[in-house]
Amino acid sequence: MSDISIIGLGNMARTIGARAVVGGNAVEVIGRDVARAKNLAEALGGGTTAGMFGTAPAGDIVILAVPHDTAAPVVAQYGDMLAGKVIVDITNAFNSDATGLTTSAGTSIAQEVAKVAPAGAHAVKAFNTVFGHVLAQGRPLDVLIAGDDAQAKATVSAFIKSLGLRPLDTGFLEMAHWLEGTALVMMGLGRHGAGTFDFTFGVNTSA
Repeated sequence: MSDISIIGLGNMARTIGARAVVGGNAVEVIGRDVARAKNLAEALGGGTTAGMFGTAPAGDIVILAVPHDTAAPVVAQYGDMLAGKVIVDITNAFNSDATGLTTSAGTSIAQEVAKVAPAGAHAVKAFNTVFGHVLAQGRPLDVLIAGDDAQAKATVSAFIKSLGLRPLDTGFLEMAHWLEGTALVMMGLGRHGAGTFDFTFGVNTSA
């Protein structure tokens, strides 16, 4: 199993953390609010610890469960403390009403994270095409991932499998732009075609 550190204390941090604990992973939660981090660690149980924001994360996998516009700045702030880590960006660069992306063509939040990551760290995009409330239901889901380093993707894939989910590799990190676009399409489906956000996006190869 994996040692993971989750930077962020919101809904996705709680949901991924809960499934990670059930999957037998060692979990650390990190936030600027120390009391909230401790409360979340206690709520997750399973030996979950609360780390101090700005100190070296304990996990080999560091999950960015933060607002999209703070993901790269947080990585830059941590700097060399993330050397050798696999950094998982789960964010979506939505504008204020989730009708467009704040990133320009050819880039993504994950790529911006990779630019400021220290040597030896590898960015992987994952979990951004999964609604948090659906993930919390415990059902099996597909998790689309992208990254430039094969070993980093293998590490993240093993972690995803420990959650009872299926990782699907979409290619190099440049695909993260399209994964963020896929999440935007899901927002449109929820508002219009599906009429609900209680759905998942995946691949059926049995047809």
